[in-house]
Amino acid sequence: MDVPGLTPLAGGWSGETFLAEAGGERTVVRIYTPGRRDDAAPEIDASVLRLVRGLVPVPDVLEVRRGSAAADQPGLLVTAHLAGDRGDLVLPDLDRAGLASLGARLGTIAADLSGMPTLRAGRFLDASLTVGDFGVTGDLPGFVAESLSGPAWPADRLISLTRLAERAQDLSDTVGRTCLVHSDLNPKNLLVDRATLTVTGVLDWEFAHAGHPFTDLGNLLRFDRHPVYVEAVLRAWCERRGGSPEEALDLARAADLWALVDLASRAGDNPVADRAAGLLTAIAESGDLHAVPAGWTHRGAPA
Repeated sequence: MDVPGLTPLAGGWSGETFLAEAGGERTVVRIYTPGRRDDAAPEIDASVLRLVRGLVPVPDVLEVRRGSAAADQPGLLVTAHLAGDRGDLVLPDLDRAGLASLGARLGTIAADLSGMPTLRAGRFLDASLTVGDFGVTGDLPGFVAESLSGPAWPADRLISLTRLAERAQDLSDTVGRTCLVHSDLNPKNLLVDRATLTVTGVLDWEFAHAGHPFTDLGNLLRFDRHPVYVEAVLRAWCERRGGSPEEALDLARAADLWALVDLASRAGDNPVADRAAGLLTAIAESGDLHAVPAGWTHRGAPA
């Protein structure tokens, strides 16, 4: 989308987020393409930002305009601009002490989100954050069968993955509550002060919903697997939420399997989906939720 006077911001795949400058003030403008999401999407995103304001670092909401797919009218969300660099650009430059410091901060944020309770799981329907159905029938094994097909998923690989999904579902079901879930919580969607490694912003809440308390932890640890970083994330999480790091990691991998299956079903669309497909293949072939493809670095990419 080409919008005069606005500078596209890097990151993500929507091409809908821009930096605006006027009178020495910087703002971030999110333009919602008609039909891409529900008309209420700008209002939902604004409500989520207001809900978590003061609990995790998010920008102030300055303006909201509902879209209309029927009238081909885009929605609009304007927020304050936050200082900081994207976490995925900061993380590769950190030494062990830096990885431990930032990992602890990110684990705390994930734990704080998991402590914001909801009454049931589902997607947000309106500005009041009414919770509706996900639109997915069945459990995780059924989702695997429904989502994956084609030459990349022969019968033996699907059988192995289905068995893993059954175990993951059983493990996930031991957690009897739901919470606010960011659902895309990873360094790409975080702003970090390079000097202090303080997290200055949690961005891109378009996939936020009410769901499993370990979903965001699983996302945070999906591709970034340096042992120092992982240990720091889990330790901080457990200091907030209790339990052991081993139990937390098992639950995080189980909860993240939903997202991995969904991403892998769209392999070829973007690099994240391709990495997810490679990771899910390694998991299916090994029968281990913690597996990674041969040759991966700690950053979840080929060496």
